[in-house]
Amino acid sequence: MKVAIVGLGYWGPNLIRNFAATDGVTEVGCFDLDPERSALMRRRYPSLNIYPSFEKVLQSDCDAVILATPVSTHYPLGKKILEHDKHVLIEKPLAAKASECEDLINIAQKRGLVLMVDHTFIYTGAVRKINDIISQGKIGDVYYFDSIRINLGLFQHDVNVLWDLAPHDISIMDYVLKRKPTAVSAVGVHHINGIEDVAYLTVHFDEGLIAHFHVNWLAPVKIRRIIIGGSKQMVVYDDMQPSEKVRVYDKGVEVTTREGIYSTLVQYRTGDMYAPKLDDYEALSLVTKEFIDAIKEKRVPLSSGESGLNVVKILEAAEVSIKNNGKVIPLVCD
Repeated sequence: MKVAIVGLGYWGPNLIRNFAATDGVTEVGCFDLDPERSALMRRRYPSLNIYPSFEKVLQSDCDAVILATPVSTHYPLGKKILEHDKHVLIEKPLAAKASECEDLINIAQKRGLVLMVDHTFIYTGAVRKINDIISQGKIGDVYYFDSIRINLGLFQHDVNVLWDLAPHDISIMDYVLKRKPTAVSAVGVHHINGIEDVAYLTVHFDEGLIAHFHVNWLAPVKIRRIIIGGSKQMVVYDDMQPSEKVRVYDKGVEVTTREGIYSTLVQYRTGDMYAPKLDDYEALSLVTKEFIDAIKEKRVPLSSGESGLNVVKILEAAEVSIKNNGKVIPLVCD
């Protein structure tokens, strides 16, 4: 199978490296508007096929194209790729609007093509382990999903901090909770270039479940942490830790009912903590493998167009909420 990577900025070289090592890939090509970037990749990978233009990629005999370009280009370029009967893997977020995601999904389905979004974090050993823990009911009923993803920079020019950082953790939430949100509210402010650089997003669900996301380009420290609270146990995922990235705490509260003036008694439960063993595969290598396997097996990939649509619906509603001072925006997710 022949693949081509379009866009050789921050993430493109990682995609080239992983696709070059993926079983079933016989040729890797690339294109970037800056020929110097292509030349650099050719020096690193002498067998790399360099395309002189995007049109040449579309006209080539490659089977699939990977888009690592700015968000605003995902829809127009992705649509052209699909219309040239090539499978496509698109970096997060899938597109800039939910309607664009839906159009890409419909085109891919009609043409029998694989449309996949690179939600890299759901392929990490940590998130897959968290998914297993929740799916097996070990933490009980999920009460909340709390995320913080902050650092100093990198400032984007085409999207705000929510669109840049939040897709990672929203995709994790969508994957491990498997619940459809009902509404979104968000607030954000800008300090540098007119684009929100600090934002707080709340995602509402039925039955008392709530999720909260804090994203920030102006923090003095880099934090990547998720806390998931359940009725039986609680999980902390700290991606900045060199080891024991996932810790499971046997902590919680128990409520008992008594007669008399103190009709409800809350007791705290403090048990053991354990750090489960995690797979140490590079997540992106599993992304590239999943993409190729989905094409071969003619099936829907794990991070499908639909999962990309779920994330963009939340981001789109959050943007409306920010412009309306945090107004709660109802959400319909299929």
